[in-house]
Amino acid sequence: MEVNNWHKELTYDNWAPITVSGARPPARYKHAAAVVDEKLYIVGGSRNGRHLSDVQVFDLRSLTWSSLKLKADTGKDHDNSSQENLPAISGHNMIRWGEKLLILGGNSRGSSDTLTVQYIDIKTFQFGVIKTSGSVPVARVGQSATLVGSRVILFGGEDRSRKLLNDVHVLDLESMTWDMIKTSQTPPAPRYDHAAAMHGERYLMIFGGCSHSVFFNDLHLLDLQTMEWSQPQSQGDLASPRAGHAGITIDESWFIVGGGDNKNGCPETLVLNMSKLVWSVLNVVKQKDPLSSEGLSVCSGLIDGETYLFSFGGYNGRYSNEVFVMRPKEKDTLRPKIFQSPAAAAAAASVSSAYALSKSEKLDFMQLDDINPKSSVNGHHQDDATVKIEAIKEEKRLLELSITEVRAENSKLGGEIHEVNSTHAELTKELQSVQGQLVAERSRCFNLEAKIAELQKLLESMQSVEDQVQALRQKKSALDQEMEQAATAQRQSSGGVWRLFGGSEK
Repeated sequence: MEVNNWHKELTYDNWAPITVSGARPPARYKHAAAVVDEKLYIVGGSRNGRHLSDVQVFDLRSLTWSSLKLKADTGKDHDNSSQENLPAISGHNMIRWGEKLLILGGNSRGSSDTLTVQYIDIKTFQFGVIKTSGSVPVARVGQSATLVGSRVILFGGEDRSRKLLNDVHVLDLESMTWDMIKTSQTPPAPRYDHAAAMHGERYLMIFGGCSHSVFFNDLHLLDLQTMEWSQPQSQGDLASPRAGHAGITIDESWFIVGGGDNKNGCPETLVLNMSKLVWSVLNVVKQKDPLSSEGLSVCSGLIDGETYLFSFGGYNGRYSNEVFVMRPKEKDTLRPKIFQSPAAAAAAASVSSAYALSKSEKLDFMQLDDINPKSSVNGHHQDDATVKIEAIKEEKRLLELSITEVRAENSKLGGEIHEVNSTHAELTKELQSVQGQLVAERSRCFNLEAKIAELQKLLESMQSVEDQVQALRQKKSALDQEMEQAATAQRQSSGGVWRLFGGSEK
């Protein structure tokens, strides 16, 4: 396999490790990544509690790593310090803006109390700090930063005092001015290490993340026209609670990779159809796979005009420095596709599709009856009619194929419904059995309570008897004392008489 054409042999919708030529960069997590001109840029991160300051570049053609050497920009347009190296940083966001990579927020030593915006110029290899104005948000880590046109929407995170946030700020990249957005309705709970995405340049989506004790799997939407929060009901596969995951959008699909709950990583790659709000599991890796990690990155890039996903780093008990690639299959937008959903919704969609297709079939047959090739005198018209007939036949074949797919899906759903009903019947029997046992236990408890009441009454009566016995004992003791005193007095009296008789004999 030629190195430059390695991507063409990938299977669709499955992650594959990339065999790297030469040395690899240090393993890490909580870094930031972006693909520019077939190069994957990795900035900063954390390893063993230490922040990293390097910039690593992975060439997607030659499959080799290199380290980018930067120099400080000494121009007047930027607020630069005297430091010569990019500050060590982790938990930040990175967005491509023209020929620059913008770095927002993050955890680094000596950072200010407000959020810092840094940049890396990938053409001049210069770095610096960009001056921003307006309502600059407080410094934070674990926030999300989403590019919408020429604006960046910042949400949530954790400030330097570990206070959790759920505020919304907007940075205008043309004027480098911050605005704090006032929203209405119920916002997401304060959180960090979540994922965010834009849909239709109107809706900001927030998924997952965590507080200091709870991991979330909720989905929230912010309408950027009305600035109202909502929490829509999603369908499809269950998205387990997670934080530290990575997300990337391609058209209508939002890919969610990795994450975890501090105990276990999330091995499944999820895809949310953002228009239908339907979750589906695209693939599953092993539990200890680097893709089942927290703090990994995922981004998209074009190679020969085709979009690929690239993942790097993460931590799931050990730090990773591997690069993985996935070739997402292009979605067929010509014909409607049935997505995973609850049985009722899928059945309703199937019925609607079948109804629409049956009407189309009737229309096609009417068109066939109206076309009469023999009525054309000109052979050219006859050829046109023949072409139309063939096109209609092909369309009819496609419609019949769609009907077959719908029927197959209905049959599958029917089987699932039957299985659910069987499970429900078994659970009902178990519930009835448990209810019967509960009734018997309740009866037994009532009997025990009655016996306990009787024993309590008996104990009370025994206490009365014991009191009477104690009184009798006291009376007996007093009587014994009286009898002993009487006996003593009697002995003394008898002894005096005998002594009197003895004296008279002498």
